[in-house]
Amino acid sequence: MNAMKSLSTRPPTTPVLHRGFTLVEVMVAMVIGMLGLIIMMQVFSAAEGQRRATTGSGDAQSNGAMALYALQRDIRQGGYGFNAVNTFGCPLALPAPASRTLAQLAPVIINPPTADVPAGDANTDTLLIAYGNNEGPPEGDVITAVNGLQLAVQAATNYRQNDRVVAAPSAPTAGCALTLTDVSAPPTPPNVPVRDATGAVDGGTLFNLGANPRFLAYAIRGGNLTVCDYLAFDCSSAANYIAIANNIVSLRAQYGHASTDVSGVDVWDQQTPPLTTDPPIAAPTTATEFACLWARTSALRIAIVARNSQLERDQITAVAPLWAGSAGAALTLSGRANWQNYRYKVFETIIPIRNLPWMGTCT
Repeated sequence: MNAMKSLSTRPPTTPVLHRGFTLVEVMVAMVIGMLGLIIMMQVFSAAEGQRRATTGSGDAQSNGAMALYALQRDIRQGGYGFNAVNTFGCPLALPAPASRTLAQLAPVIINPPTADVPAGDANTDTLLIAYGNNEGPPEGDVITAVNGLQLAVQAATNYRQNDRVVAAPSAPTAGCALTLTDVSAPPTPPNVPVRDATGAVDGGTLFNLGANPRFLAYAIRGGNLTVCDYLAFDCSSAANYIAIANNIVSLRAQYGHASTDVSGVDVWDQQTPPLTTDPPIAAPTTATEFACLWARTSALRIAIVARNSQLERDQITAVAPLWAGSAGAALTLSGRANWQNYRYKVFETIIPIRNLPWMGTCT
């Protein structure tokens, strides 16, 4: 009986507990996980946007610096090889492949005729820069005799076959016209053989522009800084321009004039000689006065606007940026409907046309 009583009073075997999550616990965990995922995605999105903005700003900085360097390099050379008042303002006939005549020869021209440099993007300027790379005297050599295609000069040994030369009158002359030609054979002092002697006269000047002169046309086309060399292509066609810096949306330029025959600059404008009668600079009445206006144009100031390649969702640029010449050449970026959704970087500087001070003083 005791054994049976002992068996009957033994507690029943405890069942194994099956543990798990309740529906409420699962839903709470899902909410917490979703909140964590949303926070991570927001952090990732913000970090990625910051990365794109930083990368795009870096690209804009690099593109703007490259564009500014290219323009500075060429403008500083402007006029080298023909820095004399008897050449400025004369039309210049170029050989093939251009086979056309530029409106005038000058170190640098802002917004030359569209027949020379087709207009770029709206509200941007174009530039035409000319310079040589000769090793002879930059003020030219006096022509002592003209014998057909043989031009006698005192320093004939400074010329090499295939050098590009220009024959000019001895003084600024109304109706002057110049022709770019080349030295057709090794000189035999005192004679320099040329392929075309148009414009050469006794007492005139022969300018040696070297083997690789440059006649460079710059313009903003399709939001890029483009360039064309007239000795390689016909730059009167916009199709011949090559992009050298991307996302450059504006180029503005102004001349630095001296209103009188003094050193320094006291007038900034876009008036290419011959000037109008707008004060304080009077319009020229003679060829000499016209050439002297170029001699007193000793600097350019330019502004380059580089655009961040990243298109932002929101408008982040309320108004167009400013530069020192905004009063006469404003930076207008409204060519694109969504221009305010980009960031911009402005590069501006003053560039001396360093070859002009070498010329004689004008009166």
